[in-house]
Amino acid sequence: MKLHATLLIALAALASPTLAQNSAAPQQPATSPAQPAPTPEAKPQPTEKVYDEAADAGKQIEAALAKAAKENQRVLIQWGGNWCPWCIKLHATFKNDKAIARELLYEYVVVNVDIGRFNKNLDLVEKYKADIKSGVPYLTLLDAKGNVVVNQETGALESKEPGKAEHDTRAVLEFLKKHQAEPRAASNVLENALSTARADNKRVFLHFGAPWCGWCHKLEAWMARPDVAPLLAKDFVDLKVDTDRMTGGQELLNKFNPKPGGIPWIIILNADGSKIIDSNGPNGNTGFPAADDEIAHFAKMLSTSAKNLTPDDQTRLVESLKSKDK
Repeated sequence: MKLHATLLIALAALASPTLAQNSAAPQQPATSPAQPAPTPEAKPQPTEKVYDEAADAGKQIEAALAKAAKENQRVLIQWGGNWCPWCIKLHATFKNDKAIARELLYEYVVVNVDIGRFNKNLDLVEKYKADIKSGVPYLTLLDAKGNVVVNQETGALESKEPGKAEHDTRAVLEFLKKHQAEPRAASNVLENALSTARADNKRVFLHFGAPWCGWCHKLEAWMARPDVAPLLAKDFVDLKVDTDRMTGGQELLNKFNPKPGGIPWIIILNADGSKIIDSNGPNGNTGFPAADDEIAHFAKMLSTSAKNLTPDDQTRLVESLKSKDK
């Protein structure tokens, strides 16, 4: 159970931290005689810090939306606080149930927003029309443009079996799957990228990846670095094709690279779709260039495909791959 909506209004007015801590305990209506608050020993507080109480939640959501736009995902906001046992339980369900964890990894960017004692980040609560007065944890799903897809109180996602104070994993998974973004077709995103390349007189830097691929994420993080992204943008339209999430993604990879060599796999294309060079080096697929021979082949990829990248630009990109913070 979550906090009774009437009681929340009273709590907000009284700012009673003792009562606010007991979100899982049955509550009396505000018109009933006051009940003694349970002692701290009767209700131990959760120790796991799920919510970053010092974070700028607005910036967290902005970053999540940027990632969601790039990856065709939704943003899932979980409103709550570290004092709230049901918030900790839902977070644990997200993390420990394999099917739910996979769904979140593939389809969502999760942001845990701390509401304090119902007195923090209320501007964001209002912006996204989150009815946290009905109780927390409370979920808001956004599309990549920041529009609300759905607001959901989580009482409906709790187990209905007597004596089970936990979330119903089947209900949680069904909720997430129901509202995930529609998959994109790899052929369509490629044609869009080629069209942009033709208009801007650029190449297409096509890299294949998947949500489970750690080296893919390393490549994407390097490409997004503020000292790297502007240089790559001089010559390339950045295009990631997800082999797991995009319709026809694996088939497109097989078309360009018939001999499997792992991901990330990179190919640089002319604006007409013809190949300039790919990441198959002398020792196989370089993937994210980390070893010296891989970096050397990546340097060759840059020099072979460069239009506007100067030799100095190329050197800076190569050196950034050698840096410790890559």
